[in-house]
Amino acid sequence: MKKLLARKSPVVIGMVHLPPLPGSPGYGGNFEKVVSRALSDAVRLEEGGIDAAMIENFGDVPFYADRVPPETIAAMAVAVSRIRAAVSFPLGVNVLRNDALAALGIAAVTGAQAVRINVLSGAAVTDQGIIQGKAFEVLRKRMILAPSSAILADVMVKHSAPLGDYPLSQAAKDVAYRGLADALIVSGSGTGAAVNPEELEVVRRAVPDRPLLLGSGVSTENLADYLSLADGFIVGTSIKKNAVSDGPVSPARVRRFVNLVRAASSRRA
Repeated sequence: MKKLLARKSPVVIGMVHLPPLPGSPGYGGNFEKVVSRALSDAVRLEEGGIDAAMIENFGDVPFYADRVPPETIAAMAVAVSRIRAAVSFPLGVNVLRNDALAALGIAAVTGAQAVRINVLSGAAVTDQGIIQGKAFEVLRKRMILAPSSAILADVMVKHSAPLGDYPLSQAAKDVAYRGLADALIVSGSGTGAAVNPEELEVVRRAVPDRPLLLGSGVSTENLADYLSLADGFIVGTSIKKNAVSDGPVSPARVRRFVNLVRAASSRRA
């Protein structure tokens, strides 16, 4: 994943939103069905030409603030392992809401090449309460468990607000230079919400030497607004059937988005 993020052309990372896992309120009792859906989405992403996939326990609402239970870690490890065997592109793991240590553990046993961490530095007020970043713990654990895995960290993550008066530019610098993130993510206010281009510009100016990913709300309709600002795109809702976040991946929507990114990149080159 680190090599992928370092390339000059924009990276497209597709989301595999796992249905509710065992132990969560929405779990339907058939784990094989959960895995089958995840496999189908991952294969469709690869068929559409996506560069990588990020796998997260999207269906496990309401989320734990940080430490998830053992059954969630076990279920995600199985799902990621099955996906790893079915596709050839790099995989990342995000254990919602902010269990970075679980994500690193899953990466260590599955070969996933990246973890996404919603709050790496600072503190955020979220619908799970106050979440505090633990970069000191995460970076040391990565050295032991998954030293080659990239850390993709959010700057003022969606569905949250910073605790206190915390300028966006300073938050970005802290995530990059004190939290030691390999890449930064900027999202809109919530899942599927578009990003304010001015916020991307602030983060880019503050941290010019890290890959900058757009983390929500990008689509074929607004892609042109972001191409000159972002090094890559994490795309989920807009490539789903009928653009519904928890719906299945649409191969046609994936191809359309990827082709548009590639065409725009070629024109810039």
